[in-house]
Amino acid sequence: MPRIGFPELAIILAIALIIFGPGKLPSLGKSIGETIKEFKKASSELMNENKTEDKSDTKADTQGETKAEVKVEETKKEENKKEEVK
Repeated sequence: MPRIGFPELAIILAIALIIFGPGKLPSLGKSIGETIKEFKKASSELMNENKTEDKSDTKADTQGETKAEVKVEETKKEENKKEEVK
């Protein structure tokens, strides 16, 4: 993607000044800035939410494995009791 240099930026600003006029240009810049700020805030919140979900999933997986191991041990104990009875 080509980079925008100073001449290109000056042309874009001149066109924006002609289209929107000097009265609306500051309010337009402000609204664009607020939009970018809100977008960054939302994306960082989403990233933090995903990180916490990943941590909770990891904990759940670890607990799930220990429960499975306990179940296997209980099954082995039951089998051993059945063998002792025979």
